[in-house]
Amino acid sequence: MKIICIGRNYSEHAKEMGAETPKEPVFFLKPDTAKLSDKIPFYYPNFTKELHYEVELVLKINRVGKNISPKFAHKYYNEIGVGIDFTARDLQRECKQKGLPWEKAKAFDYSAPVSKYFISVDSFENKEDIRFSLLKNGELVQQGSSADMIFSFEEIVAYVSQFITLKMGDLIFTGTPSGVGEVAIGDTLEAFMNGNKMLDLKVK
Repeated sequence: MKIICIGRNYSEHAKEMGAETPKEPVFFLKPDTAKLSDKIPFYYPNFTKELHYEVELVLKINRVGKNISPKFAHKYYNEIGVGIDFTARDLQRECKQKGLPWEKAKAFDYSAPVSKYFISVDSFENKEDIRFSLLKNGELVQQGSSADMIFSFEEIVAYVSQFITLKMGDLIFTGTPSGVGEVAIGDTLEAFMNGNKMLDLKVK
């Protein structure tokens, strides 16, 4: 199992990060050791002093695929959940300034908490408008909809499969809306999808 993350897939988030809106999907990888299941505490890593949350809709791949056509891409995922892409922003900034890869800022252990359960695609009235949000200590900090994505689920699946073979169980984080920010020890993060709580995380 691998975790594929799409960057800058919401224009407002790209703006808040001072980045250009991409003309094609931007992606990076996290290893399977980045996955953290729901209800398990997240321990603030000792190598960063600026840890940011990024809530995202997550696709679960259900079959092997390579060079997938966009018109068939919907057949390669059958469930959607929610996840948090944790980012050591200080490390990322330092790596970018030096022109270095920044996996250590994104791909560290347990940097990708995911919801305990995923919802069947068939259960959504309209998967083109899935609403999701994140509360930090009970306060709304992020909200978005799949309708606001620059690249659709199908475009993402098709594009990534040109370069990387997708396998059953792979997860694709599809990008985060604006509102990313810092977390601290003691914070509680709650992620929702279409009003249903999907993820409840305590930072220790």
